Amino acid sequence: MKKYVAELIGTMILVLMGCGSAVFAGSVAGTVGAGVGTLGVALAFGLAVVAMAYTIGNISGCHINPAITLGVWLSGGMKPKRAMMYMLFQVVGAILGSLLLSLLVSTGTHGGPTTTGSNTFAPDCMMQAFIAELVFTFIFIFVLVVLGTTDEKKGAGNFAGLAIGLTLVLIHIVCIPITGTSVSPARSIGPALMEGGQAMEQLWLFIVAPLLGGALSALVWKYIKTE
Repeated sequence: MKKYVAELIGTMILVLMGCGSAVFAGSVAGTVGAGVGTLGVALAFGLAVVAMAYTIGNISGCHINPAITLGVWLSGGMKPKRAMMYMLFQVVGAILGSLLLSLLVSTGTHGGPTTTGSNTFAPDCMMQAFIAELVFTFIFIFVLVVLGTTDEKKGAGNFAGLAIGLTLVLIHIVCIPITGTSVSPARSIGPALMEGGQAMEQLWLFIVAPLLGGALSALVWKYIKTE
């Protein structure tokens, strides 16, 4: 249960910090206090992952993303029951993080371009969005990978958390203009439930594409991994 609670808290903080940066400071950076822009939001997500990796990494492995859990499961890193429980608690954590953001917005003001940090794409750009989410999730979980940098024998050791966080920053810089960057079903489910409308209608893509990317990364990693 401690592992599941750690995943819940970690995912909640990821959504609160990452989506929160877009909600309260996501406008284009200009004068002091005007906003942080794309780079700032990307750093917020990446730094949240770095912080959680060194906080709960030794407890749960710090997946805080169902696509990562799926990749670890398919690569033989955990049993199905535990993987399902990880995913459940990650989604609950993301919903709690989104509820906190909604509470903050409803009791004051916000300076970003969004009130929830939900993921959406232009109606005529569905294929672009799907490819982006699949490919960038694959890169995140592979280069990353919680499958590569945290490999017990040849991984990055104490630098794994930093490598994973910086990979997420890089991905956000490229993908934010396309979809707002999900690469995590949980990160999209929470804000979409708060937003409704288009975010809920398009939510399927931000569940299916990242999970496919996670599965693909596991298959490729198992193929090229050296003993």
